[in-house]
Amino acid sequence: MGFKFCSLSSGSSGNCQYVETDNIRLLVDGGMSGKRIETLLKGIEVEPDTIDCILVTHEHIDHTKGVGILSRRYDIPIWANENTWVGMESKIGEVSDENIKLFTTEKQFDIKDLGVYPFRVSHDAEEPVGYCLFYKNIKISLLTDTGWVNNNIKDAIKGSSLYLLESNHDVEMLKVGKYPWYLKKRIMSDVGHLSNDDAGKLITEIATGKGEVVLLGHLSKENNYPLLAYETVKNIVEEAGIDINNDINIDLTYREKATKVYNF
Repeated sequence: MGFKFCSLSSGSSGNCQYVETDNIRLLVDGGMSGKRIETLLKGIEVEPDTIDCILVTHEHIDHTKGVGILSRRYDIPIWANENTWVGMESKIGEVSDENIKLFTTEKQFDIKDLGVYPFRVSHDAEEPVGYCLFYKNIKISLLTDTGWVNNNIKDAIKGSSLYLLESNHDVEMLKVGKYPWYLKKRIMSDVGHLSNDDAGKLITEIATGKGEVVLLGHLSKENNYPLLAYETVKNIVEEAGIDINNDINIDLTYREKATKVYNF
């Protein structure tokens, strides 16, 4: 069967990613109601009671809203670093002691047959992380909710078969939009979110041209459009000499529906 990935939802209204190997099914984040996550899982023919664990990137509600509900309902362990646990404890409700699982950021660990490497990102949360997930000879990297990308992150995620990369906003739309100035500054800061331009530049720095899948994630509803994100990234990547028809596969994630299931 191999390695499977599906973005169930990505955006400020809720984030939840599905990962499957031959021996494990897990979620990365659960930022919607438990009922909504259950519906999205069933839409890809996965029963919620078959989820083995949930990995959390950081404590913001659009990543944790349904985490505690699912854990209590289906007895699911939740993995996070200690500072994220402290940050989200009051938001997710009571979780049984045996389902509280702690990891150390930037130290790889295994859950069954899946290797997990949590790497530091730059966001206004307690100790936010992205994830590299390893199964057999395949790597998937998930990087959203970061204001900038340093060389350590680039080195960690390079060589992935699939990337979920943040393409949150169009800078000009954000600047002239209705958000108050303090929020605009936060989004554009080093602890905010990557823009479409940032995403395109990052792809040119990490792409190997071996057919990897790049999913653009966490698109803003107010300061972006799916087509704008795609075209902006496409133009930057093509200007760097990367053929999007042969070298890489760029696609979108959605806030209101799941992507297709990617198989590796």
